[in-house]
Amino acid sequence: MSQLNIRFVLKMLGLMHMLESLFVLAATGVAFYYREQDRYPLLVSSAVMLGVGLIFRLSGRNAGRMYTGRREGSLAVALTWILLAFFGMMPYLLGGYADGVTDAFYEAMAGFTTTGSTIFRDVEVLPHGILIWRSLTQWQGGVGIIVFTVALLPLVGGGANQLFDAEASAIMHEHFLPRITQIAKRFFGIYLLITCVLTLLLWAGPMNLFDAVNHAMTTVSSGGFSTKNDNIASWNSPYIYYVICVFMCIAALNFTLIYFLFKGQCRKLAKNEETRYLAIFIIIPTLLMTAILFAGNRDAGPELPFRLALFQITSFITTTGYVVSDYAAWGTFFSLIVLILMSVCGCAGSTSGGLKMGRFIILLKNTQNEFKRLTHPNAILPVRMNGQVIPSLVVQRVQTFAFIYLVLIIIGCAVLLVDGLPFEESVGLTVSAIGNVGPALGEYDGVFSDLPAVAKWTLAFLMLVGRLEIFTILALFLPGFWRR
Repeated sequence: MSQLNIRFVLKMLGLMHMLESLFVLAATGVAFYYREQDRYPLLVSSAVMLGVGLIFRLSGRNAGRMYTGRREGSLAVALTWILLAFFGMMPYLLGGYADGVTDAFYEAMAGFTTTGSTIFRDVEVLPHGILIWRSLTQWQGGVGIIVFTVALLPLVGGGANQLFDAEASAIMHEHFLPRITQIAKRFFGIYLLITCVLTLLLWAGPMNLFDAVNHAMTTVSSGGFSTKNDNIASWNSPYIYYVICVFMCIAALNFTLIYFLFKGQCRKLAKNEETRYLAIFIIIPTLLMTAILFAGNRDAGPELPFRLALFQITSFITTTGYVVSDYAAWGTFFSLIVLILMSVCGCAGSTSGGLKMGRFIILLKNTQNEFKRLTHPNAILPVRMNGQVIPSLVVQRVQTFAFIYLVLIIIGCAVLLVDGLPFEESVGLTVSAIGNVGPALGEYDGVFSDLPAVAKWTLAFLMLVGRLEIFTILALFLPGFWRR
């Protein structure tokens, strides 16, 4: 193995921080437009990010093309999320909106990992620039800051495949374009178009333009940050509920299939197993909870229970994390449904977090094959998905991923229990964090300001590991990763 090309990593970090300074500058423009006090914390943060980016970029000059591989890609991706969360917390600290580094870092990490939890109990007192910055962090995290960078790599040269492979969450993706930079540009174009369409649809309803922009960004990213304390329930609009439901589902689909959908190849989406399983995981729990809620309150009619159940279930399985009702009052059966939904989540190659539907299907089919082998020990039973045989190496990798995923949940629960949290809350918080969902079980419906500091740092780490598909982060702790 060749020596680690640290200059390549520095060059990529420099480009990402320079790009990020433009997003902070955009939030600064909003702050100046509304003439609020957050304009200076945002302006300083933008200048600091630009300066750090230039230092990284100059330190990484002459990185070369011959010594970049998965090590460099993984390290660049991991450091990007950590450092962007570190510098992304500056507006919260400089403006005095967060109570210390722990809260500020947690908020920034929740943003970039598209986790819908927050430390702000009253978001409506926050100025417009800070609100748009929170939404921008989730919007970037949804499509992946790496994809932005890959799209700009022709300017700096080299390394695109390593970065994309480290960040992409799909188990197996179709190579429908010859160059990875073109894939990134297509994805970004689709992502931007969906965001603009949703903004217009929300603006056509009871939302004003500012709220529409914020919620469009946090919906398509499966993020869940809101500009209102009561979240989407603030508008109490069936139109808003159903529109956001549709776009949460779109965000949970494989972006490769969305690309083909734009090309008029609708059959690929309809025939995809992940899409069908996602629909089943939404429809069946929705019908069950609609019946339960309607039976408990027939005076409201069937539409309201259906709307609340559909929205809340879609929000959990897509890991968006919006909350429109006190779902804790829906009973322990719904808590069980929530745990299942937060564990499985959306499709591979989507903005959703969690285990991913594709991995769940592979695990399910492999388990079925194991039972068949009990009666037919000599049978050759490959795992098939979408009519194609999944290589045994991929099946093994999925099993390993699921095992580590479970181990991390157990460790996270143990840390939270030692930190003094009740068992139900510990389980809910851990599963929610590693799945990048946000709301949890018990009293924690997405606002985590009262959590102990150790719990916040633990959950922030789990959010990072979950967002980067576990292996990218954990590989950094292996001695072999650093050996020449």
